[in-house]
Amino acid sequence: MAARALRISHVGLRGVVGNGLTAAHAMDFALAFGTFLDSPGRVVIGRDPRASGRMMREAVVSALLSSGHSVLDLGVVSTPVIQHAMRRMSASGGISIGASHNSEEWNALKFFGRDASYLSTGEATELLDIYHLRKFHYAPYDQLGKLSSDTTATDAYLDELAGAFDFDRLRRFRVVVDCCNGTSALLLKRLNERHGFRLVLINAAVDGGQFAHEPSTNARTVGLQLAPLIEPLGADAGFLFDVDSDRVAIATERGQAVSEELVLPLVAEHCLPLSPGRIVITNLSTTALVDEVAARHGGTVVRAAVGRQAAIDALSAFRPGQVSIAGEGTGAIMFSRFPYIYDGIVSMLTILESMAAREQPLSHLLDGFPKYSMLKGELPLETTRVPELLMSLQADFTGGRVDTTDGLRIDWPDRWFHVRVAQTEPVVRVICEQRGEPPQALFDSLMDRVRSLA
Repeated sequence: MAARALRISHVGLRGVVGNGLTAAHAMDFALAFGTFLDSPGRVVIGRDPRASGRMMREAVVSALLSSGHSVLDLGVVSTPVIQHAMRRMSASGGISIGASHNSEEWNALKFFGRDASYLSTGEATELLDIYHLRKFHYAPYDQLGKLSSDTTATDAYLDELAGAFDFDRLRRFRVVVDCCNGTSALLLKRLNERHGFRLVLINAAVDGGQFAHEPSTNARTVGLQLAPLIEPLGADAGFLFDVDSDRVAIATERGQAVSEELVLPLVAEHCLPLSPGRIVITNLSTTALVDEVAARHGGTVVRAAVGRQAAIDALSAFRPGQVSIAGEGTGAIMFSRFPYIYDGIVSMLTILESMAAREQPLSHLLDGFPKYSMLKGELPLETTRVPELLMSLQADFTGGRVDTTDGLRIDWPDRWFHVRVAQTEPVVRVICEQRGEPPQALFDSLMDRVRSLA
């Protein structure tokens, strides 16, 4: 683990603090970002509650000020709150300090450009070049940036949501939320206080030293932590957030843990008929169910490589209004009414809006989908062996449609697989899906092939 405890890539900077990621890394990357920005201006920052967040924040602030940028610090807030604040203030850029779905020993920096979106692949490449070449800009003493703070960003964000959703219609639902000791706890407490929602919050202590459980937005975590509480508490639904509140997983009123892959189809089913756009952007690892849902509403699915830069690249290929939603099978979704922002809170409100509009419980909405079964696995593999693995798989698995945009995906009429190197962890991911029952034999074969090279 020690040798691979730091990941520097187009995704940004991510690592285990002390065992790989240091304040020096954070400072240099923030210096690179300050140099990357076109001209001096305000940079909005915020962090999640991890114990290492204060250290990372000090490094980031020092670097940005020294490069001539003023810094507006929002404190402990979610990444979506940072992006909303950037738009309101027309900020030059933004940095989110937090590692989302990783456990508490990890931390990361995520960067946003002037339009409050994740950097494109080209922009991320430029930032990496500046970082690696260490071509940093330092402002003279009389042109250093200034530091200020703002504690109103969460309320301003909730005001925007109140303008986009009919809160009177949604607050009647009784909902249990697992906050995983993250930023959603702060947001949803304010939603209860200011707007009269009846959200029952668990794991809501904002403690960055130790999370109540792994902050993974998947059905397994929902089944262990959240789903058993739904029926005893008489709730209409349950939602589980990662630490950053940009991803969400769900449980039905029956206490059924739902695959994270179903969040995007569920939201697409509601949004496509209401949106002028007919395009859904997702990645190569996301369920084929979304294709069926899009087709039902006259829509089209555009698939990109895994990673948020790839999604931003794909979005830039279309005119405003053409895209309805963009999302991942992780429960992270961007909406046309809040472009370029992955927001789990908006996903939760959209699902409740769908329940209210159709006057159906969540389980009935999900029962309307055909059954798809997905299997996921991951194994460590030296990157030098990956080309050999992918070429052998392509040679042996024939008769399907091949996509090598990101690793290898092969589609047949009723099933597909995707094998790729993860961007945020030193592993190879294997995903198989089939309409109907799980493709167990295919999955086992692929995992055995990876193991043979590990």
